[in-house]
Amino acid sequence: MTMNVIHTGPLCVNTYVVPLNGPDVFIVDCGACKMCGDENEVTRFLSEKKLNPVAVVQTHGHFDHVAGLTHLADCYPNIQIAIHKNDAAFIGRNSGVLQSESLYAMSFEGFIPAVSNLPEPTSFLADGKTLAECFLTDSFSCKTKEALGEWSVIYTPGHSPGSVCIYDKKNGVLISGDTLFYQSYGRTDLPGGDEILMQQSLHTLDKIIPRGTLIYPGHDSYGFKF
Repeated sequence: MTMNVIHTGPLCVNTYVVPLNGPDVFIVDCGACKMCGDENEVTRFLSEKKLNPVAVVQTHGHFDHVAGLTHLADCYPNIQIAIHKNDAAFIGRNSGVLQSESLYAMSFEGFIPAVSNLPEPTSFLADGKTLAECFLTDSFSCKTKEALGEWSVIYTPGHSPGSVCIYDKKNGVLISGDTLFYQSYGRTDLPGGDEILMQQSLHTLDKIIPRGTLIYPGHDSYGFKF
């Protein structure tokens, strides 16, 4: 599997472009936005490679991971957007309300306009479900649905109430968002964070994910082995 990585947004998120079938791909955590001057980084890559993004998968809803949703939805009006229900309020037309809590806590309130009035989710990620099961649409081809079915959702709250990882057991790949980093894990001190839940989530991953799995986190080093 060729995992394309583009660094986007105010905190250099690892945005992943994940192959599915032919030109079809899905995007994980796009932070590229006009305020950061990188609004076109992901869409330019997709255009140059002649790729068709059918969906966006949000590992969680924090501002740096969702700021690119508006531009993606403007460029690809039929794109599907999935997030866990417990983080759903981070996006949608009232997104600025919840986003402001984290941004004020970080003294970064100037970024609130970039994450206000974001696109609404079209689907919700649920623990133990495949991406094919989460996206309730007939717009995907059979082969694209089959490829989406290779990815399963693991609910990993702690960094945020609705944090998830997505796991491709067949290819030995885990996209971990801000739950798991190289020799570290995501912060739990922002609004909605919970250190006890984070430790439980890390324990869950330790039980489910075999050694040797390639980990692709939301920031910093990627493609390291679990």
